[in-house]
Amino acid sequence: MCMALLSSQPVHAADAGTIGPTYEIAEPHLLQMIEQRLRAKERSGEMAKLMDQARTRGTDAVRHPASVATVHATTSARTFYVDPTYTLARNVLGSQGELLFAAGTRFNPLDVVALSRHLLFFDARDSKQVHRARELVTLYQGKVKAILTGGSYLDLMKAWQLPVYYDQQGLLVRKLGITQVPALVSQEGRRLRVDEIKVNDAEVPQ
Repeated sequence: MCMALLSSQPVHAADAGTIGPTYEIAEPHLLQMIEQRLRAKERSGEMAKLMDQARTRGTDAVRHPASVATVHATTSARTFYVDPTYTLARNVLGSQGELLFAAGTRFNPLDVVALSRHLLFFDARDSKQVHRARELVTLYQGKVKAILTGGSYLDLMKAWQLPVYYDQQGLLVRKLGITQVPALVSQEGRRLRVDEIKVNDAEVPQ
């Protein structure tokens, strides 16, 4: 039987005929399909509507950045200090590979650059905080950098005619350990003093 299977007799293929209709494989080019859909949206006016919505969202995101979720209005005033000294985790080398600062070196930025203005964090959505912030700006004769944790910095900057900043993603308040606003940050020697202020307090930190 095995020898018969391995025999050299010629084998002929049989024509089974056509089972069904055949078609060429033709897929639309992806870019052409996208272009057609975009043109259809443009003709229907949907494209202009989508662009207007995107423009509105972008403008709103600039005028009203996401508020900092980790802080709230001060319920209990407190004062604490922050030591900005940090320790180098690795060697700092110069352009020629020379050692500039060894790992383990402690460095305090306040030894090099002093804090020239107070940092004032507050939520512009709270009218009481805005009022207290304005009082502090006047008290310190403008030597205050206003930094928002909520609200529109553009609107406030227009109203005050002063630069107003925003703590994007709460990076500064987290680094300083601030959980309540308004909060005033001042330099005392080689440390930073943080005053979290109740808006109904009559006394203002000096």
